[in-house]
Formats: sequence, C-alpha cells, structure tokens
Amino acid sequence: MSETNFMNLQFASRSVNESFARVAVAAFVSQLDPTMEELTDIKTVVSEAVTNAIIHGYNEDPNGVVSIRGRIEGDMLYLTVEDQGGGIDDLELARTPLYTSKPELERSGMGFTIMENFMDRVDVVTEPGKGTRVEMMKRIESKKVMYN
Repeated sequence: MSETNFMNLQFASRSVNESFARVAVAAFVSQLDPTMEELTDIKTVVSEAVTNAIIHGYNEDPNGVVSIRGRIEGDMLYLTVEDQGGGIDDLELARTPLYTSKPELERSGMGFTIMENFMDRVDVVTEPGKGTRVEMMKRIESKKVMYN
C-alpha cells in the first residue's frame, strides 16, 4: 500500500502570487526527491496554469481565487489548478500551439503545449462563464519518498 500525501492552496488572482505558487508546489514535490529537470518542469507548468487562470480566467481581476490541489501517491504527482473565472469558449482552439486570445499582451500561446510536454497527462475541464480546471499528472522517476 503506497502512502498518500496532499496539499490545498488558495490565493488571490494577482500576478505576484504566481511565484508563490511555484515555490509552494516545488516544496511539496521535493519530498519525492525529483531531479532538477523534473522540478523545473513542474514549476514551469504551475506558472503556466496559474498565469492562464489570472490572465484568461479572471481577465486580471485581482478579486478572483486560484486554487491548487496537489496529491502524491507513491511516485505519482497529481496537480490541479482551478479558477471560477470566464472559462474557455473553444478549448480545442485554446490548446493549439501559438494561439492566444490576448495577442495585445504579447502572450506566446504556448501554455497548454508546455504543460502537455512537461507532464505525463493534462486534462482540461472548462465551462464558459464558470471556470477552468487543469488536471495534470507526472511520474517522478526518483522512487525515494519521505514522509515525516
């Protein structure tokens, strides 16, 4: 039977909180003793998902709430980043590399592509006007698991 650990985090949809989210998730994942590459990948996908929630989900309204849930089961990391913002009208289009709905902000349009390349699985659940949930999964190659 593998041990399970979890974390839940909520914060205001302010861009200054993106780095906080990266560090918090990195600290949580560190118990799996990931490689530097794995840790960098995870921090990057957290940044992408949180930034999407703030910029696209809440249209940079600082009154929104971004939620991150993390779960570790054995060597598997499960992350969910969620907002109750505007949702995505056309998910297929939004997942197209280089597409951005905010070209005036010089967005690269690579958020979902980066998440898909750095994680083993990425699922997006969205409803226009109700928000978006990005569920991600990654196996951490180091099998060392430390629970205190």
